[in-house]
Amino acid sequence: MEQDVRRIIRALNECLAALPQQQLQRVSHIGITGQMHGIVFWKRDKGCKWTESGPGPTFEPEEVSHLVTWQDTRCSPTFLSSLPLPQSHISLATGFGCATVYWYLKKSPGFLKSYDAAGTIQDYVVAMLCDLRKPFMSVQNAASWGYFNSRNKSWNTDILKESGFPIHLLPEVGDPGSIAGRTVSAWHGIPKGAKVGIALGDFQCSVYSCLTERTDAVLNMSTSAQLSISMPLGFQPPDMPDPSSAVSYFPYFNGDYLAVAASLNGGNVLATFVDMVAQWTEELGLQIQESAIYTKIIKAALAQTNSKLSIHPTIFGERHVPEQLASVSNIAVSDLSLGHVTRALCRGIVENLCSMLPVQCLMETGVRRILGSGSALARNEVLRQEVERVFPFPVVYGKDVDAAMGAAMVMFHRK
Repeated sequence: MEQDVRRIIRALNECLAALPQQQLQRVSHIGITGQMHGIVFWKRDKGCKWTESGPGPTFEPEEVSHLVTWQDTRCSPTFLSSLPLPQSHISLATGFGCATVYWYLKKSPGFLKSYDAAGTIQDYVVAMLCDLRKPFMSVQNAASWGYFNSRNKSWNTDILKESGFPIHLLPEVGDPGSIAGRTVSAWHGIPKGAKVGIALGDFQCSVYSCLTERTDAVLNMSTSAQLSISMPLGFQPPDMPDPSSAVSYFPYFNGDYLAVAASLNGGNVLATFVDMVAQWTEELGLQIQESAIYTKIIKAALAQTNSKLSIHPTIFGERHVPEQLASVSNIAVSDLSLGHVTRALCRGIVENLCSMLPVQCLMETGVRRILGSGSALARNEVLRQEVERVFPFPVVYGKDVDAAMGAAMVMFHRK
């Protein structure tokens, strides 16, 4: 639920250091994307320090908090119901940046006094690269925090002020595709003065990298899972959300919106299942690597083309029904093998997503094809088989580089 920002930036530095120096020296534009909803806090004048390294200058975090991710569960339904009602088309949920700030404000107010800036992890990177006095956030990331009106592109400052919210922590907001600033230093060989785009949402970038026709639906399955379709040109979301609806409307590019069934249950469900098997194995006195378990359960499931077992896999709940957890039914002696269970689990993940944005809705909006992307689909042939079984459309799969590719494409197209 919380992640060490120093380790994240260390990983970023390692990735950049592995790229060819002659190519990095030619970079003129940098596109950045990352997971939405989460929040990290820092001191404006001490957010990072620049140091010389082998391939060129890099920055390291200084007075920075942990990243509280979108998976954070500290804001219970009771806590959320005690907060002021946002003027936003997106329902507030635990893991949203503004909800997390409210939690600290009420439960640990001293924590907030240590910082004077906040953003998503990708906004932090942009702010450090450009030495921004105040973070600059895209409409995409702002909407994911809650308390943001996408129609007039502004925070609900009056509502927030009245409840004592520290509005000085809210970033400035700009349109996706705009330039946030220029690099204040050479960075791993990338020249000083390179243009840095405002940080974008990972989901929107995943869609951008593969969506070419409005008749396509995009199914992305990585840690979580999303199924989305383009809304007609000129569409505006309702003023107030329907908390019971499984579909949200995410700001996209050029004023467009995506209708999104955003499930909290995707590849993380399979990862939890693998972890459970590993724990059971260890308790039996045996040792096996989790990566080996993953390979073996997929192989076992491929040998079972059908399973009567029914698994509703919502172990992480869903934003529109947070109290609904997982369940297993139709258990028969014949379907208890590892292959049967894995097959049923993969089918359940896909069917859960389909229940949030049903096939009938896809047909009514003119969907003719599904584009599949994300690491969970790329790694798991059983999931791909279940996608093709559940959805009566041709399915085309992309590569597991979609969000990064999307951010790069945005910057290239806006040169």
